[in-house]
Amino acid sequence: MRGNESSKAGMKEMSGKRQEKKKEEREEASRMAVSGTCLCCVKYLMFVFNLVFWLGGCGLFGVGVWLSFTQAEFSSLPLSFPSLSAANLLLVAGGITMVTGFLGCLGALKEQRCLLITFFVILLLLVLTEVTLVLIIHIFHEKLDSKAQDDLKEGMKIYTSDDGLRKSWDNVQKMFKCCGVTNRTDWYGVLNGTLPSSCCSVGTDHCVDGWTEPCYQKARQWLLDNIPSVLVFGVCIGIVQVLALAFSMLMYCQILCAEKYLE
Repeated sequence: MRGNESSKAGMKEMSGKRQEKKKEEREEASRMAVSGTCLCCVKYLMFVFNLVFWLGGCGLFGVGVWLSFTQAEFSSLPLSFPSLSAANLLLVAGGITMVTGFLGCLGALKEQRCLLITFFVILLLLVLTEVTLVLIIHIFHEKLDSKAQDDLKEGMKIYTSDDGLRKSWDNVQKMFKCCGVTNRTDWYGVLNGTLPSSCCSVGTDHCVDGWTEPCYQKARQWLLDNIPSVLVFGVCIGIVQVLALAFSMLMYCQILCAEKYLE
């Protein structure tokens, strides 16, 4: 009798363990199903954000190309000229954004941790660089303007000997109806007290009393008048960048958890 009772107790205990094990397996399967669903959602959300990010990079690059073409007549001027520096900055930023967005899309589709962490590091460095540049420009904008103007004045000294530079300066002054970098008197030291013909109306051979507005400020104002939409676009890209950082790290953690479970 005691043997039978002991056997029955053992069978009940084994049955209880089996049921408990099955329950744990069902719970684990349920957790994995939820985890898989989350991973799938994060994967496609990250792909969409990175696609938008890549398209944004194409937009920035396109604006840079447009600026470069519109400023082609000024190409011989120093790169500190406002519109030229903006064009080069947009070309570089757009190119890096396009490559980073493509890497993020690839990492999301392939679900590879190596690609995701590479994307995260590159994007984080890009965001930090952008924030640093914005702060530097905001804090030191007066010094940067002064340095740019000094570079342009230094470049004016070879106006008579460099055909490309002479053509660029003439095009700038005719287009913006301006004269000199900060003042028309900037030319006096270069042309022995005279002004280039481009400082006056078209068709004037000898310019005596040229335009009074400085070219640096006119070009800077032209850039500010045409750049607001690009700035709004840049802010939107910044928001997408932050969201892409969050989704890439979330997806990385989800893949890591899935790999640990399979082991």
